Amino acid sequence: MTASIIILLISLILDGILTNFLPYLVGDLSIFTPLFTLTVIFLIYPLFRKKEIHYFILVFITGIIYDLLYTNLLFFNACLFLIMALISSFIYKKLEVDYLKLIFYLILIIILYETFTGIILVIFNMVPVTISKIIYKITHSLIINIIYGELIYLIINKLPNKYKKISIN
Repeated sequence: MTASIIILLISLILDGILTNFLPYLVGDLSIFTPLFTLTVIFLIYPLFRKKEIHYFILVFITGIIYDLLYTNLLFFNACLFLIMALISSFIYKKLEVDYLKLIFYLILIIILYETFTGIILVIFNMVPVTISKIIYKITHSLIINIIYGELIYLIINKLPNKYKKISIN
């Protein structure tokens, strides 16, 4: 297994563990709503630059697993994660990503994900969502996800090149 897949799996597991122990409903006193899987989806793109289709397939499969484990809405996050992967691809191709700009891009990805989630929930009338609830979710997920994103970015940059290579044939 490559480092990117291992990091993605760890993030997927951490999302589940932390949502069980941290309060995340509106009105709770938590500023730590983890979106680690989403953060890592953005961060692992450079490891797949030459095999972009494998990146999109991995992200889609991760979204299906995320849906099965955490949301019970099959293909909901699979499609959203795929959209976020397309946006990540665009950012890495058109803009420069470095340690300092990473914070801005992670904030952008989180805002877009939470906004798209809110819009879809409103359109299909799944749960009542207001703009204030979306803003609450965004503001309460930024701190922990930016810190996690910065740590994973440093880890990925410190890995030897042989672990960064994608070995999917």
